[in-house]
Amino acid sequence: MDLNFGEIVLWELMGTAALTLLGCGVVANAVLKKSLGVNGGWLLINVGWGFAVFVGASIAAPSGAHLNPAVTIGLLAADKLGWGDVPAYLIGQFAGAFLGAVLCWAAYKLQFDTHDEPQHTRGIFATGPTVPNYAWNLVTEVIGTFVLVFWIVTNPTGNVALGYAAVAFVVIGIGNSLGGPTGYAINPARDLGPRLAYAVLPIKGKGGAEWNYAWVPIVGPLVGAVLAGLLFQILPS
Repeated sequence: MDLNFGEIVLWELMGTAALTLLGCGVVANAVLKKSLGVNGGWLLINVGWGFAVFVGASIAAPSGAHLNPAVTIGLLAADKLGWGDVPAYLIGQFAGAFLGAVLCWAAYKLQFDTHDEPQHTRGIFATGPTVPNYAWNLVTEVIGTFVLVFWIVTNPTGNVALGYAAVAFVVIGIGNSLGGPTGYAINPARDLGPRLAYAVLPIKGKGGAEWNYAWVPIVGPLVGAVLAGLLFQILPS
């Protein structure tokens, strides 16, 4: 199905909004003290993000369910997407990621208001390294995103039996295996949109958005995506 510019923006916006609403939501559920999921742990967060990908991708199926600028750029590098559609995908993804983060805050507004460590709530929205070293943090994001995008470009229709659930399993696998150092953004929109939302939302006592780190989960995933796309092009078909 051929979509026009506005249709791509709309489907990517709705799918990415669902992705970040549920993804940021599972972190809020595990972190905020007066939430029923508090102390749910890393596995809950990883599985929750995987299901968030499944829901978002299912919604955005008409546009191909990129949901991620790294996927869009990886498909471009793999010669599976034309330049003309790229702006529409990026606009939808970044706008949707911001919207989803705002909706997450609205859903958990009372829990944010009563959380006893509001200065440490940035991690609900955006990623950050456990050991800050921007060069190595960048390497981590490159590797994680490479795995995701290379899987996507080599499996253009996903798994016949699992559909978009297959992508969710890949994301869960990346989170469990490679997510520990940086929180595995592997998606510039998923990080920048919610980080911007956190910066402007009225969360009393919140900490900074850590803009000095924000370039890492943008540049790293884009580099990993380009490498995956280029490798795909040189492999025998």
